[in-house]
Amino acid sequence: MASENLTSTEYIKHHLQNLTCTIQDGGFHCAHSAEEAKEMGFWALNIDTLGMSLLLGLFFLFLFRSVAKKATSGVPNGTQNFVEAIISFIDNSVRGSFTGRNPMVAPLALTVFIWVFLMNLMDLVPIDYIPYTMQLLGLSHFKLVPTTDPNATIGMALGVFLLILFYSFKVKGIGGFIGELTLHPFASFCLPVKFSLKPGNLLRIVALIVLIPVNFVLEVVNLLAKPISLALRLFGNMYAGEMIFILIALLPFYMQWTLSLPWAIFHILIITLQAFIFMTLTIVYLDMAHQKEH
Repeated sequence: MASENLTSTEYIKHHLQNLTCTIQDGGFHCAHSAEEAKEMGFWALNIDTLGMSLLLGLFFLFLFRSVAKKATSGVPNGTQNFVEAIISFIDNSVRGSFTGRNPMVAPLALTVFIWVFLMNLMDLVPIDYIPYTMQLLGLSHFKLVPTTDPNATIGMALGVFLLILFYSFKVKGIGGFIGELTLHPFASFCLPVKFSLKPGNLLRIVALIVLIPVNFVLEVVNLLAKPISLALRLFGNMYAGEMIFILIALLPFYMQWTLSLPWAIFHILIITLQAFIFMTLTIVYLDMAHQKEH
């Protein structure tokens, strides 16, 4: 639909641009091009990403709350059975990956999985329908899939990262967390069993001091890689999937259905897998934050 008056390059750029708005000169202004969006600076907001994320999050809460209020102990209806199956799946995943004791982890895992899945699911909506409808309403751009926006995936990953830091300090203490960053992976074997001025102990202490900066660099890189891997893995897979749908839409009509249907069916697996991976890594990272034996 929208490709009739656009070149292939313009069509791709149009579908990859967010509805970016900010407050300027006392009014609400939306960008009509990527250059305008860039000029808005840090306080520019991707309204489509924020709006769809909020809408899908509210839908998740409404659906699960309504099922919980109508739940019966007898034979469940289809919706209740579906929700119970998801909760059982999440519970088994948490029990298998999380060894600590924290009642927050299972609800968090459920929220992450369903929310990310719903955002990914928007990728199956035909790519021209919503942008064309928004154009009729006077909006120049609208990206329907929040997880194709790195701002959304990085925001979720930073939320998980803050939880990792919080529980690392809470469970291990400041000394334990600093020790984990400076005494692993190489320096722990250098710790003397009992402090003394014997040559062997002095040598181990010197080795310990020398290896602390090396350990710190390696562990900080490992720590920072957790939110980066969470964010970029989800964004990269969903962005690539959306790009393929856009490229298929540029083909002649008789070829679109031939290619889009198999890709959409395969993409359902990608959508579910990416939500599962994001949830599983969140559980695993929080489990690592709760471990203090070493």
